[in-house]
Amino acid sequence: MDQIKILAISGSLRKASYNTALVNTLNDLSPANVQISVYQELSNLPLFNPDLEHNLPEVVIKLKHALGESDGLIISSPEYAHGITGVLKNALDWLVSGEEFVYMPVALFNTSPRASHAQVALREVVKTMSGSIIESACMDILLLGSNLDTGGILKKESMTSLIKSKLMKFSLAIEQFNRQNISV
Repeated sequence: MDQIKILAISGSLRKASYNTALVNTLNDLSPANVQISVYQELSNLPLFNPDLEHNLPEVVIKLKHALGESDGLIISSPEYAHGITGVLKNALDWLVSGEEFVYMPVALFNTSPRASHAQVALREVVKTMSGSIIESACMDILLLGSNLDTGGILKKESMTSLIKSKLMKFSLAIEQFNRQNISV
């Protein structure tokens, strides 16, 4: 099996974010042939401005490069005011005109049963950007109110089992996607 590279983004800037705690567990729980990098620069991205697309800020170039080097993308986002967070939408806006996102396999993770509006909005944005949502890899995992951080999540067998299963499904879908693209 070839090495699979996945970029993971938490849509939250909170230090005690369940979404960030979840994405920080992923590399520890991923299959041996999967390397997951967590994007850490969300708060450093400037507000999207199409006038800058021909002279991109360095932090945006790094985001585009990180995604371009990845075989898949995992997004875990909270819900703010019935939508995805402004910082996550801003990051996606910076990616909308590039080729990095087109047909990218995407898994959407949700840590709160109350984030249904954000998940619908996120699905719409990803589909509009021509991302390929891998439904079998998408996950709802109840962390809201659990007081679990990364270490706590890693100690919960029921959670780690679910996360491992979703990561395995995602990596298999990425392998299949890559085989189809090579044969085209």
